[in-house]
Amino acid sequence: MKKRIVCLTLALMMTATQVVSVSASREDELREEQAATSAQLDATYAQIDQLYSAKQQLQDEINSLDANLVNVMVSIQTLEGDISNKEADIQQTQADLQKAQNAKDKQYAAMKQRIQYLYEKGGNEAWFQMMMSADNLSDLLTKAEYTQKMYDYDRQSLEKYANTITQVTNLGNQYQQEKAELEGMKQEYEAQSVDLQNQIDTKKANSADCDNEIAYAQEMANEYANLIQEQQAEIEQLEAERIAAEEEARRQAEAEAAAAAAAAEEEAAQQEQEDQTVYDEDGNEVDASEAAENGDTVYDEDGNEVDPSQTTTETTTEDSGSSDVEYDEYGNVIDSDNTVDPDTVDTSSSSSSSSSSSSSGSGSSIVDYATQFVGNPYVWGGTSLTGGADCSGFTQSVYAQFGYSLPRTSYEQQNWGTEVSYADAQPGDLICYGGHVAIYMGNGQIVHASNSRDGIKISNNAAYRTILSVRRPS
Repeated sequence: MKKRIVCLTLALMMTATQVVSVSASREDELREEQAATSAQLDATYAQIDQLYSAKQQLQDEINSLDANLVNVMVSIQTLEGDISNKEADIQQTQADLQKAQNAKDKQYAAMKQRIQYLYEKGGNEAWFQMMMSADNLSDLLTKAEYTQKMYDYDRQSLEKYANTITQVTNLGNQYQQEKAELEGMKQEYEAQSVDLQNQIDTKKANSADCDNEIAYAQEMANEYANLIQEQQAEIEQLEAERIAAEEEARRQAEAEAAAAAAAAEEEAAQQEQEDQTVYDEDGNEVDASEAAENGDTVYDEDGNEVDPSQTTTETTTEDSGSSDVEYDEYGNVIDSDNTVDPDTVDTSSSSSSSSSSSSSGSGSSIVDYATQFVGNPYVWGGTSLTGGADCSGFTQSVYAQFGYSLPRTSYEQQNWGTEVSYADAQPGDLICYGGHVAIYMGNGQIVHASNSRDGIKISNNAAYRTILSVRRPS
């Protein structure tokens, strides 16, 4: 009888399950949609992270280019000062040259007057007449000595002024050449500044594009987040409705089961009277309850011995059972054997190390090696000793042959090594100018990648422009 009651209850519960199945199906669809939306949100956030990384990289590059542009502008200002100084030197040289020329002209005019006077007084015989007009030998010797001194003075003066003019002219030519070289470097720096500014403008434009993409991606992320909230709210509403429906179905099922149980009990009470009919060993009908209380042996209508205490009780163990299966709140089976214990996750890490070695060479060896490449071209941004290098690329590549690791730019090389004074400079030291760098050869000479016109060359005047620092390899 109890088995029938259980079956009836299960049937009622199955009916209640069918009532809420539609709600559960919509809830599952929403969960799938929410999972897809969450995946889109995660992808959008990943895209935003990538855009921020790209923007940061662009900003770093812009900062580096800005620093290079500032250095180039400082170099241009330094060169303008050097050019101004050269112009002052050239003007002073021209003034000295003019003075020497004027002195020469005066001396030459005075000499011409003396010669003219002598010829006017006697022509080719003037010297002879001057000698013959002497009063005595002493006067003759005095006049002869005077004449010789005048001749020597005129010759020495002319030679002195000629040498002065030659020296001043050579110095003026040297200043003009150095000024032209400085102006060429200034033009190259100005071209570099334009190129750097163009790069900065391009990267700023790319950074602005990143900002626009980030703003759009953030807008999409907000929409996805709002959609997830809406889906979650609908899921919670459906879940609450489903739970309420299940509770109502369960309540109705329990009420109907209670009613069915009451009816079944009534039927069982009637059946019990039949089931309680038992007989003693003489075949007389006895009361099963009394027989059970007295411990009498009773028999059924077929003469089989029965236990009077069991005649009114039905065992339902065959209709009942137990299960170790667990369910969640949505009716899904929980398989505890397939769960993952996070404490069993193993992690490992590794580390690596690197080492470097360097060798050094004497200053004269560095100079000898560097001078091999005199005549090779100057290429801005280049580091090839044969194919083309700029000033810092040339020094970096030369010193690398001797185990020294120099920074890439001339501005960074100004802080490399150990600083010494120019008075203590030795072959192999770096001579650092504003935006330029060279290798000191000794005796006031340098070897350097000068400019695109002269290429790699040797200059005889290391102080041809302002020296900012002298660095010695260490």
